[in-house]
Amino acid sequence: MKQNSNLYYFNPTCEYAVGNGSPNWQPNQLLRRMETDLDILPMFFASSNDFVLVGHLPSKTHLEKLGRLGIEIPGFIQERDAFTNINIQTREWKGLKPWGWSPAAHKLLHPFKNNCSEDFKDLPVSNWNPGYRELYSKKFSLGILTRMLDEFPHNNFIPKDFKAVVCANREEVETLISKWGKVMVKAPWSSSGRGLQPITKTPVHPKVWEKLLAIIKDQGYVMVEPLLDKKLDIAFQFKAGKQRISFVGISNFTADPKGRYIGNNLNGLPDDMDPELVEFAEFVPQIVVGPLIRVLETSEIAHSYDGFFGVDALIYEDENGNLKINPCLEINLRYNMGLLSVLLESYLLPGKKGIYRTWFEPGRMYLDFKNQMEERHPVRLNGQRLESGFLSLTDPGAESRFGAYILI
Repeated sequence: MKQNSNLYYFNPTCEYAVGNGSPNWQPNQLLRRMETDLDILPMFFASSNDFVLVGHLPSKTHLEKLGRLGIEIPGFIQERDAFTNINIQTREWKGLKPWGWSPAAHKLLHPFKNNCSEDFKDLPVSNWNPGYRELYSKKFSLGILTRMLDEFPHNNFIPKDFKAVVCANREEVETLISKWGKVMVKAPWSSSGRGLQPITKTPVHPKVWEKLLAIIKDQGYVMVEPLLDKKLDIAFQFKAGKQRISFVGISNFTADPKGRYIGNNLNGLPDDMDPELVEFAEFVPQIVVGPLIRVLETSEIAHSYDGFFGVDALIYEDENGNLKINPCLEINLRYNMGLLSVLLESYLLPGKKGIYRTWFEPGRMYLDFKNQMEERHPVRLNGQRLESGFLSLTDPGAESRFGAYILI
């Protein structure tokens, strides 16, 4: 029997799992709820032959609505069935495709591994190597940035003395606060803008020190960088395979004041954005993509990873009013929302701009928000393309606290 089905699984907290290192790691209650509420999102990368592991099966009505856009609808398997139904476990699989790999993801998907294709078993991601842990850290990303600045210097790149610094104790953090004034402190293993702590005034509050020292105790160190005058977040999307790196596209995203991911712009930058910033953003790929591929192809990623990944970059204004870019702020070695947004652009009517957003409001359910937005912004199709309106990508139940949608 030909193995032509991949099995997808949504675990965006994989960096935390990698940092922890235990196959038994579990996200906290809120993050687990987020994973469950958004767990059909891998379907947009899947084909009709594939399957997605989910907590609850999406409704036929929701899938029919997405199907009208020409989206291929895969099969869905409930987790409770996947790990108890022998017919599912003994099915032959082409490969396993979690959102991101970690020791915990390998343990969870282990029942399906024996029946995967030999092509999958030959991939570096088919088994976890403890040495992979460092590839997911912000310290590894800093190493890629350092090589970029050394081997491909450019006047528009961030100066070397503004790079992040690894700090293993409070004194080292305090030294950088004295040097830069305002800083951003980051956990080495975290994702979606979590694990960030801006410091904008001194003395630093005791509760902040408590948080930072807890990260150092848990993960071994923190990354400290100057707090820059950010103008735009962008991400370069790539795919690794057979020791080659190929460029997929560019996404630009928005974050809240604390740096946590909110969503992406679709089909270009907003029309009301500063023209000088737009011009710089459109120029940036010329000086970043080629050098980044050359550095990445001679890094451990090319040898030890297979699949999609994103490289976050930061456009900022320096003290002289000049636009600069940090071309490798961090590497997300997994599927990511920016990659999803690049794919979603193909479902929009050409020339139409929109936003892709993930949603969460404490104390409010996503179903209420969805119903309200569908009433205010009814979706309108032109053929199989979105022309205007609100389209929920996730199928909310009565208890869903998170969601994802497109608004044109």
